[in-house]
Amino acid sequence: MSTSPHPRHLLGVKYLGLRVNAFLLKQERNIYTQPLPTRDAKGSAGLQIAVGVTLLPGTFPLGICWKGKGQLSFQAPSPQPPAVAQCPACLSGGMDSKVSGTTSNGETKPVCPGVEKAVEDGALQRDQWSNKMEFVLSVAGEIIGLGNVWRFPYLCYKNGGGAFFIPYLIFLFTCGIPVFLLETALGQYTSQGGITAWRKICPIFEGIGYASQVIVALLNIYYIIVLAWALFYLFSSFTVDLPWGSCRHDWNTERCVEFQRTNGSLNATAENATSPVIEFWERRVLKISEGIQHLGALRWELALCLLLAWVVCYFCIWKGVKSTGKVVYFTATFPYLMLVVLLIRGVTLPGAAQGIQFYLYPNLTRLWDPQVWMDAGTQIFFSFAICLGCLTALGSYNKYHNNCYRDSIALCFLNSGTSFVAGFAIFSILGFMSQEQGVPISEVAESGPGLAFIAYPRAVVMLPFSPLWACCFFFMVVLLGLDSQFVCVESLVTALVDMYPRVFRKKNRREVLILGVSVTSFLVGLVMLTEGGMYVFQLFDYYAASGMCLLFVAIFESFCVAWAYGAGRFYDNIEDMIGYRPWPLIKYCWLFLTPAVCTATFLFSLIKYTPLTYNKKYKYPWWGDALGWLLALSSMVCIPAWSCYKLSTLKGSFRERVRQLLCPAEDLPEGHRAGPSARATPRTSLLILTELEPHR
Repeated sequence: MSTSPHPRHLLGVKYLGLRVNAFLLKQERNIYTQPLPTRDAKGSAGLQIAVGVTLLPGTFPLGICWKGKGQLSFQAPSPQPPAVAQCPACLSGGMDSKVSGTTSNGETKPVCPGVEKAVEDGALQRDQWSNKMEFVLSVAGEIIGLGNVWRFPYLCYKNGGGAFFIPYLIFLFTCGIPVFLLETALGQYTSQGGITAWRKICPIFEGIGYASQVIVALLNIYYIIVLAWALFYLFSSFTVDLPWGSCRHDWNTERCVEFQRTNGSLNATAENATSPVIEFWERRVLKISEGIQHLGALRWELALCLLLAWVVCYFCIWKGVKSTGKVVYFTATFPYLMLVVLLIRGVTLPGAAQGIQFYLYPNLTRLWDPQVWMDAGTQIFFSFAICLGCLTALGSYNKYHNNCYRDSIALCFLNSGTSFVAGFAIFSILGFMSQEQGVPISEVAESGPGLAFIAYPRAVVMLPFSPLWACCFFFMVVLLGLDSQFVCVESLVTALVDMYPRVFRKKNRREVLILGVSVTSFLVGLVMLTEGGMYVFQLFDYYAASGMCLLFVAIFESFCVAWAYGAGRFYDNIEDMIGYRPWPLIKYCWLFLTPAVCTATFLFSLIKYTPLTYNKKYKYPWWGDALGWLLALSSMVCIPAWSCYKLSTLKGSFRERVRQLLCPAEDLPEGHRAGPSARATPRTSLLILTELEPHR
């Protein structure tokens, strides 16, 4: 431990005719606990001696400014001191010099007006993960979701097969891993959620936090709709004959034709024939209307499924990380078991090799198409859950010296590896279906809900014991979506709690807040379960959490950390936490590559913008597209709007206001460099809270 050349020792201090009676408080990640009382019952004891610990620099009580780092040696007379929390008044700039000393009954009155309140604040301390595995599984559950199963394999097939991995890996190393580490380390370093973390390091860019939470709030409304659909399919699978396997139901039309294989050929079909799978999806599940202007009646069966999904989601996170950390042991691991089962079943089917060939066969000419690069970039942002504040929120519950760098690298590769393996499971099934129906694989390959609720159910019908495989698949879909959903809700709740800790960290307040968020999101989401709700869902999916919004936020995130706060300073902070500096390339990505690549992709997405259509047939009215752009701008406008608001409310010249808004908070952990030895023990230091009494 480093010491100053001339350490200052305090003993029996008398200052301005007052006797100093000190309390020693241990600092653990900016939370002051463990006072060591040094005063006897009569109040005659002065300052005692304890073991050498480095003092925090800054302003201390008594109105004295303690500069530099000194070493004190104190002897703690009490081996088991009571708990006291951080004193905000002391940390914010000293204490009041007009405080009296002891009272008539011999009790002392603290100099700092916040000392009495500090005891109450002890209940407001943030929770932490019980162990590293809870953090890793929570992040894995968040980033490994439906996009890994129904989006990545299709994009790979659509954009040149194996050639798609070239732009994908470039975006992975220039944007995915750097931004993933940036957000995780930011949360761990500041111990704050997705809004206050940005306020701490650079107040002028606090709008980044608001933008990400607006996206998350909109995402919470529509993402869980997929779970409602999956639950409906799951419950419908508990039968001998799957309801989407035949045309003998009330919802089927005369154009419904069952695709059955007979002696190597398919039975004849009419020109406008539809499959029972499509009719079950559109006429039984959705009862879809003619357009967004005809919302129609509420689908009560789906509404009950949505209610069930929200109830499960609520109880997964209602106790914060204490409950989330336990739930993810199942929700984040069981989908892997289901994926392995489906993979083994898929690759053993006839035609599987043909499907895998379509999935991986490289077509290098596709690399000249800019759309391929845009798809690779947006897939990275979708699947890595970056620019949503979720990683910042989850990282904020880590211990200060957790190796977030190693965790981030491992989780990024786990996510990409899962997407790659999921492609084998999906396209082996699609290859089997293509061979059975005698049609090209391009006619059966789907993306998004079309894969989960049309293509895969159609393939399952052709398998022996089809209800069993349907249950396995839709149960996997439910779990993949569930942990992604409740982590997004946790991110929003964490941001709100950290903004108003004295309101929401009190007993049962957090649970009420989660209930309020869940009920509000449930009620708004009901509009997507009407007969025209699918059109509303598509608007949210296409605009609210689009790659355009995420890219816009990523540009400002990298600029804020790399240029406003300082990439070198942030590297020092990471080194302080993990004991060594990350790979230097990541810093240069923050400085140059990440903002450049994100800006280029963002501009390209604007240039190549095409209005939304549903099922490649239905075109939205002008006001539908306007509503979509309103959803997109609701998040992006937060960043410039907040900066303008803060600049307009401060006093001083423009340069002074900018300089003030670029200064990080004073209560951030020290950025000194810590070696491996420093990581082995908690960072501790002492703050002296004093009591003054007249000296006679």
